[in-house]
Amino acid sequence: MPPAAPHGARRARVSAGLAGRLQWLTQGLLALALLGLQPDLMLSWLAIGLTVLAGLKLLEARRRGERRLVGLLQLICAGLLGGLRSDLAPSLLQALVVGGALAALLALESGDEPDWSTLLRRSLVVLAAALPMAVALFVLLPRLAPFNPISDLGQRRAVTGLSDRLAPGGIASLASNGDPAARVSFSRGQPPPLQDRYWRVLVHERFDGEAWTVRDTGDDAPGPPVPDLSRDREDRQIWLAEASGVASLPWSGQGQPVGDELAVTGLGELRPPHGAPQRRLYAIGAAAPGAPDWRRAPPGPWDSQWSWGANPRLDALGRRWRAVGPPQARLAAAEAWFRSQPFRYSRQPGTLPQRQPLDWFLFERRVGFCGHYASAFTALMRAAGVPARVVSGYHGGDWVRPWGGPGYLDLRQDNAHAWSEVWLPELGWQRVDPSTWLAQEGGDGLVAHARPGPLSWLVRQWWGLDLAWGRWWMGFNRAAQEALLQRLLGNQRQLVGLVALGAVAAALGGALAALAGLRRRPMGDAPRRELERCLTLLSRHQLQPQPGETLPRFFARLAERQPALAPDLEGMLGPYQSWRYGPGPKRRRQARQLAEELRRRRRNLTRVLGR
Repeated sequence: MPPAAPHGARRARVSAGLAGRLQWLTQGLLALALLGLQPDLMLSWLAIGLTVLAGLKLLEARRRGERRLVGLLQLICAGLLGGLRSDLAPSLLQALVVGGALAALLALESGDEPDWSTLLRRSLVVLAAALPMAVALFVLLPRLAPFNPISDLGQRRAVTGLSDRLAPGGIASLASNGDPAARVSFSRGQPPPLQDRYWRVLVHERFDGEAWTVRDTGDDAPGPPVPDLSRDREDRQIWLAEASGVASLPWSGQGQPVGDELAVTGLGELRPPHGAPQRRLYAIGAAAPGAPDWRRAPPGPWDSQWSWGANPRLDALGRRWRAVGPPQARLAAAEAWFRSQPFRYSRQPGTLPQRQPLDWFLFERRVGFCGHYASAFTALMRAAGVPARVVSGYHGGDWVRPWGGPGYLDLRQDNAHAWSEVWLPELGWQRVDPSTWLAQEGGDGLVAHARPGPLSWLVRQWWGLDLAWGRWWMGFNRAAQEALLQRLLGNQRQLVGLVALGAVAAALGGALAALAGLRRRPMGDAPRRELERCLTLLSRHQLQPQPGETLPRFFARLAERQPALAPDLEGMLGPYQSWRYGPGPKRRRQARQLAEELRRRRRNLTRVLGR
């Protein structure tokens, strides 16, 4: 019969094989999780580098210590991915990575190959032991702002259908693109009416005769709002915007962002810090009393600038409107003129000539999409002496009611839209959409999406779950943390550190106790666990093997000292050694039958030892 040491070495080799399979599976999940990272973030490259290192180390790992290092690298990579991507699908993938890495480490330390149910149960125990500490750290540690890019690489990717340069005359046709742009849910449960669904992103003030561009506003912002701690939450919008190549985020233009991560500029643009192009979840709430209103910001010199002579027929029409009266009357004259002309909306209008492009559009072709009409109308208003500018963003959106999570408005790239804003002295900046003045039905340029098929329906259901997850997980920002600490501690904010240390210490103590209890439990397959329980029973009666003594010699010595134990000891040893070291595969059904037999023998030993 083989001695104990070679038997232990064989068990270690079997355990390393199972741990290796689990670590390779975890490595594949990590590689899959890397696909959605943004290459312009420093931590993205750190996660990629650590994942590659873990894979290379796994290729050469032969000893248990090397496989432990692989497991540690995989857990660190999962933590980095959690900070970089926190939406639902990557979060589930990260949970699988953590579970796989922990299961591999448990299999590595078990000393024997455990069955899958035991391995799953013990992995869940380890995760449950770590959960209180994770919750304490998540709730009490200061929230971090979104990660910033390492360069301007990501700023040049146009993934939302919007651009800081609007040149409709150089576009022959618009390609249909149904990629997602943003989702927004409403605390009151219902979206605004269709005619009010304008979601502004960029303000184009400068016109060079060919294109409208965004002026660099620098520090032209009212300043970050005060964190929302007490205002009513009944009228709130929750936005989940996809990664964008522009510096601003979509919003309705009303209210103010909750928290201090975003700011509203003097032009009414919602700006994140550094314009980092990444997926963002943010809330728009009611404006605080006394908060600055961008709609009342007076026009600047750029809002009235116009290149006279480049479009003479447009100039003449604008000068004629100057004699009509105040700005409201000029606006009414422009609307009446647009409605009287045979303009048509088309997504394939063809390009405009470089010479006098707006004259050609207004008086000759009269066919175009929203960018043409917003550009021409804004130019006419400036020629008429009314400050005006072009705004690009989204219009409309499909209202989706998923089974999981709240209803949300689905915005696609097809919903990209352009309109105008004019300055009226008594009212401030007012939205004007000349595309809605077209005579034919559907002249507002909205894209009518077809009824979703089964696959699209499933995708929208998943997006609903994703938005609900984002509201719960990503929605716990600095403002929400401040509100929670205010309720817990009131004005005793100096106690935050002590509370955090106490919570972490309590969670750590509970985790160590749970892991100590887990360590005392036998690990391995069912027959092995039953054998370990039998040896524990004997040790309680001071019947223990001597150093270097094999299991057969130990049982033989016990049978000589206490013959009453011999039948059950022999009934355990023979079947166990035949199953453990015999030829052929070890089937699960045989393992269950052997475990039941060992359990019955252990109960007999308990009765005999009790007598």
